[in-house]
Amino acid sequence: MRKLILIKPLKIQSMEARHFNVLKVIQPKGEFFIGTIPAQDLVDITYSDIRRINNEDREVEKYLGIQRPLDKARVLKIKKYIQSPDASFPTGIVLSVDPKCAEYDPEKSVLTLKEFKSEFDDDPNVSLHKIAKVLDGQHRIAAFMNSQGNYDFTLDIKDFELNVVVFIGLDIDEQANIFATINLAQTKVNRSLVYDLEGLSKIRNPFRTGHKVAVALDTADESSPLYHRIKRLGVKTEGRESSEPLTQAVFVESLLKLISPDPFEDRTTALKGKSLKRADINELKKHPFRNLFIDGKDSEIAVILYNYFKSIEERWPTSWNDQNTVGNILPKSNAFKAFMRFLKHLYLEIAGNDIGRIVSKSEFAKHFSTYDIKDEEFTSGNFLPGSGGESSFYKVLTKQKTIAELKA
Repeated sequence: MRKLILIKPLKIQSMEARHFNVLKVIQPKGEFFIGTIPAQDLVDITYSDIRRINNEDREVEKYLGIQRPLDKARVLKIKKYIQSPDASFPTGIVLSVDPKCAEYDPEKSVLTLKEFKSEFDDDPNVSLHKIAKVLDGQHRIAAFMNSQGNYDFTLDIKDFELNVVVFIGLDIDEQANIFATINLAQTKVNRSLVYDLEGLSKIRNPFRTGHKVAVALDTADESSPLYHRIKRLGVKTEGRESSEPLTQAVFVESLLKLISPDPFEDRTTALKGKSLKRADINELKKHPFRNLFIDGKDSEIAVILYNYFKSIEERWPTSWNDQNTVGNILPKSNAFKAFMRFLKHLYLEIAGNDIGRIVSKSEFAKHFSTYDIKDEEFTSGNFLPGSGGESSFYKVLTKQKTIAELKA
């Protein structure tokens, strides 16, 4: 087993030492430490500049021959999340620290991290932003930073500690091995499962509404056009004979666009015990089911979707109910997502100024009766897989193009 060697810093300049209570862990890989660090301290001892994280200090990634730039959109989502009342990061942030910057007191179980400055001017420095290299958790740390790369004191949070795993003295190949194990080999959480767990939530929010509507259309009534078509957990439901062409994630994420401009913000507002402001006409034109959600009328949202997809089923019954023919795209995700995009357009056209009313099946059916598309034309040959096929399908629904024009 590789032994940990700690060297006391030769000279300390400008940075106040940080002391952390830790547990020492011994595993085949060697020794490491587990502890908690306040978010502000973590920002200070890791990279101090988001641009540097993104462009320069990517030694491990370069070693592995990959590139993973900082995802700014992901950082913004986490920044919103950490300000919600239920914010939590149970998994540890993994750091690699140069041994010249670390000192462990085994009697007190205290790890001290300090800035190191060589006494020799020509010796490379281990400066403040290089004390701790982030092997996993860079987006979480960046969420606590402002645009200058310092701790963001404008965040609406009080105390926020983060649990960390600290390796000391790792060579670059060892760092790369840990990085790859964590980031390249892990299985991502199934989004459908995440949405299904919203059914246990006591707080009303758009994700919970999306889940409830999905379950209602999938299970409540055998006459539902989406009956037993949704994989609740993202994988085939045990005991069902149907192929379940849709996942709950596809369903919920499509519906959320009709409900909320920012589902995570709505969830945070609910967790804080605050009420959502009802939408005006301009917002309803972007999210027509907004006030139905705010008013707690999830069942009415479900009825609108039932009527909409029932009219589609009755207009093209052969293709809609044929889940086995290879190339038939009408029951599949691409067609569903295009139909959900078109629903906003058609619903607003039919509802007029009475946004929020239940549009009947016959009203939807009247519109779909104007199409001359035949069942056998809903093929992967006409609508290619992927986002391109979804876009083409949407253009046909909005009558921007005919199938013949798509082929041309």
